[in-house]
Amino acid sequence: MPGRERLVETVLLHKGYDAFLPIRRNRVRNRRRDLPLFPGYVFCQANAGVVGPLVTTPGVVRIVGYGKQPAPITDSEIENIRRVSASGNGFAHSYIERGQRVRIINGPLRGAEGILVKESDGTRMVVSLSMLQRSVAVAINPEWICSSAV
Repeated sequence: MPGRERLVETVLLHKGYDAFLPIRRNRVRNRRRDLPLFPGYVFCQANAGVVGPLVTTPGVVRIVGYGKQPAPITDSEIENIRRVSASGNGFAHSYIERGQRVRIINGPLRGAEGILVKESDGTRMVVSLSMLQRSVAVAINPEWICSSAV
């Protein structure tokens, strides 16, 4: 359940599971606040057959998976999430691939739509915008875009 992530992590740790709540640091009015990197999600390492004790944890609604089978996440993916969380620079972002149509939702180009051309570095994405029957590529902050399909 969103807003219950810390409780879920604490209870799972007390039950003896390897639980992990990735956080991001957020500044609000000059105060630092740690917020979940993926609101509503807590990662937990457990055997596939141990769904019952996990689902009965207060705050857990269901286990992410395919049908009744939990979806595994590789150790390397968890390690990458741990690194991002520890850096304090991470933010949740919808999954967008090169060539996908995106909409700019913030900044000076808010409302414009284009095609994601490439990620130039960890802090910028290049989006091709069609304006006046011409294309222009602009580097923008990834937090400013979302998938147009949304």
